[in-house]
Amino acid sequence: MRILMIAPEPFLEPRGTPFSVYHRIKALTSLGYEVDLVTYPIGEAVSLPGLRVFRTPALPFIQKVKIGPSLAKLPLDLLVLFTAWQHMRQERYQYIHTHEEAGLMGVLLARIFHCKHLYDMHSDLSQQMSNFAFTKNPLLIRAMEAVQRFIIQQADTVIAICHDLEQTVRRLAPDKPVYLIENVAVDEALPPASKQEVAQLRLQLGLTNNPVLLYTGTFESYQGIELLLKSIALVEADFPEARYVLVGGRPDQVAKQEQLAQQLGIGEQVRFVGQRPLEEIPIYMALANILVSPRSEGTNTPLKLYTYLRSGKPVLATKIFSHTQLLTNDTAMLVSPTPQDLARGALELLRNPNQAALLGTNGKKLATEQFSWAAFLTKNARAYNAFTDLENRLSA
Repeated sequence: MRILMIAPEPFLEPRGTPFSVYHRIKALTSLGYEVDLVTYPIGEAVSLPGLRVFRTPALPFIQKVKIGPSLAKLPLDLLVLFTAWQHMRQERYQYIHTHEEAGLMGVLLARIFHCKHLYDMHSDLSQQMSNFAFTKNPLLIRAMEAVQRFIIQQADTVIAICHDLEQTVRRLAPDKPVYLIENVAVDEALPPASKQEVAQLRLQLGLTNNPVLLYTGTFESYQGIELLLKSIALVEADFPEARYVLVGGRPDQVAKQEQLAQQLGIGEQVRFVGQRPLEEIPIYMALANILVSPRSEGTNTPLKLYTYLRSGKPVLATKIFSHTQLLTNDTAMLVSPTPQDLARGALELLRNPNQAALLGTNGKKLATEQFSWAAFLTKNARAYNAFTDLENRLSA
């Protein structure tokens, strides 16, 4: 069975939603479905059995698309809609699967072509407007809330990637079939790092036997990078040998945080390495003693947490709903989103290796039991069997 999937994202780029789209496609093709993906003309080429990628025409004045809402997405989304409409006319798909704001396209196309629509909800679209500083205008935010409500209520089925989004769907459409399918670790299929690779990276970063606290992810404001940097000055006073390695961020974002690090007097304690290829992430994870997520706001579960837990390393995270809907005090060191508490948590883990090891063990057990690839496949099969009426088709 062939599905038309619509993803208004750079595909593939090393960041949250594109990774989620990739894993959804990989799961569906592993389950025997064929996927035709309509997406942006931006991103790395992807080859998976059962996947055909149809990119929109390129726009010479748009080479990159930043994370979150942006004006650049408007012309690209119009091209996505036009391209999807063309393919619907040619193929007459029975099922449409949409991501993010393409949910609105899915509602329109499902009505025109009389097919079923599954909405893959990766985030609260109205919350994105303020989280990414796109607008603070209450009228625009309420308008986006209305759009999101319309998408959810009109879709035939919804997939939510975290508990908060699942509850949003149940609140807006109590009778809507909704399936909670958390993300999986993005590095799960990659080989583990060798001792030689880790030693080489340690030498490259100018680290000797220093304990390493690692952050991976974007440098958007809600990620709490400034909170983390301010906490390092407090850690340095009591544990000067600790070093922090920060993976991610656009060059302009990295330059801004490097400047803050110099102002705080912690230039020696921090290594900024920028965005790294996915295949290098296991080496950085193996280098780390502690994994850090200092996020300051938001309700979506960060994709990196699944990788963090799977590594078996202790996790230091802020006690906000974005984290606590997945993490507990048994699986992570949870602290208030302040520099003082982030420093306190880091020092406690650095000074108590047995406690740190126990958290890492508990976290890995959670990831293995609930967020493995096998569990992910089972959850996707359950959602898609219902969405495509598999049982009825088999008995007909």
